[in-house]
Amino acid sequence: MESHRATLQRLRTSFRSGMTISENFRRAQLKQLLCLLQDNEDRLLNALHQDLAKPKFEAIVSELDIVINELHFALSNLNSWMQLEYVSKTLATKVDDCFVRREPLGVVLIIAPWNYPVQLLLLPLAAAIAAGNCVVIKPSEVTSTVEGVIAELIPKYMSPDCFAVVCGGAEETKALLQNKFDHIFYTGSQAVARLILQAAAPHLTPVTLELGGKCPCFIHDNVNIEIAARRLAWAKYFNMGQSCAAPDYVLCTEGMRDALVPAIKKALDDFYSEEPQKSPDLGRIVSPKHWSRVMGLLGRTKGRVVLGGESDEADLYIAPTVLVDVSEDDALMQEEIFGPLLPILTVSSVNEAIDFMNRQEKPLALYAFSDKSSVIDTVLQNTSSGGFCSNDGIVHMTLPGLPFGGVGSSGFGNYHGRWGFETFSHKRAVLLRGWGLERLNALRYPPYTETKLSWLRWTASPKSCSIM
Repeated sequence: MESHRATLQRLRTSFRSGMTISENFRRAQLKQLLCLLQDNEDRLLNALHQDLAKPKFEAIVSELDIVINELHFALSNLNSWMQLEYVSKTLATKVDDCFVRREPLGVVLIIAPWNYPVQLLLLPLAAAIAAGNCVVIKPSEVTSTVEGVIAELIPKYMSPDCFAVVCGGAEETKALLQNKFDHIFYTGSQAVARLILQAAAPHLTPVTLELGGKCPCFIHDNVNIEIAARRLAWAKYFNMGQSCAAPDYVLCTEGMRDALVPAIKKALDDFYSEEPQKSPDLGRIVSPKHWSRVMGLLGRTKGRVVLGGESDEADLYIAPTVLVDVSEDDALMQEEIFGPLLPILTVSSVNEAIDFMNRQEKPLALYAFSDKSSVIDTVLQNTSSGGFCSNDGIVHMTLPGLPFGGVGSSGFGNYHGRWGFETFSHKRAVLLRGWGLERLNALRYPPYTETKLSWLRWTASPKSCSIM
């Protein structure tokens, strides 16, 4: 097996040769990644079902098509993304060419999590390819079937001189991080993110962190309760609640809570029947370890289960569950749930809900449901989160035109569409100067005088060009 050092040397040699720079090469590799997904749809769907019991519908929508759409978007826009960006000039630079040039960073590392093991690996890979980089990808070992399929397919479809897959667990990742990369893109937990930053520090490697957090959902009294319940339940229990942007808890008044619970029950019965464990449309917890963690939260909460609560360890099953009478210091509020448990906390007003959300760490996403646009605007204007969506959940992630990423403890940096291209590009400032206007340039040379300074300040002002 090739060592990490040898792999990186192979990719760095390829990058330095300039082979990834051309638009034609980038397009060819993006098309190859597209072929990988289209040619192997059944294999990937089977792997996702084996690792997470993902329903075909959810797997296609959230794992395959979201990447396919991203690839088409990149292919349609790549030429415009690669164009030089000319900037405004002053009189002193009037005859010069002044522009920003997007250049690839070099050899980058992408570390993906297990909850969306295809999407969260290949979406950033598409961005890194579009930007002209060589890439090492590290799939999650937790979803081992998907990991094996990806490790087999990438070398078959992508240039082996420019792209490599490294498999393994925590020790393998730790060894990989001892090497110098030009950028590290990590999606996962805050705990591991701290280790990523520590590993990047000796090399001064820039890092993008896509983390999670406790995404709040405020539901105002003025809302269509049936539609709100269906959208909330879908967003929460999609992928068995194992989504970094899933609604983690609900804030609403007592009156709304009492109306919301039966509406959620009806939605769940409609979605998964009255026996959800038998539903083919409900996934499973990824592993016994994660099942035990979620059940531990359920065991420690002082909240009251009003819907669900059933579980089956052998099946890695936890019923879609709703809890009420949950306090701010409850066990369910101390960490991201990342499972099918939905606590409802009561507040008396919009302002109290905003104060509550602002006491917490900044989340990856924030949701507000209301028929009143003034309420939505008030929540939007007075809170901070990586993304914001009104009257629905997680759908903002599907648009390649919107940046996806966190803020504060939910991460930094973003991607999707052009935002990913920018993340994996260096914005190089370029000024191409000729030999003319030397009398004007002479204003900066010693001996200095007040007259020279006065003229220099005028020629260097952005207003000087508009006056001319």
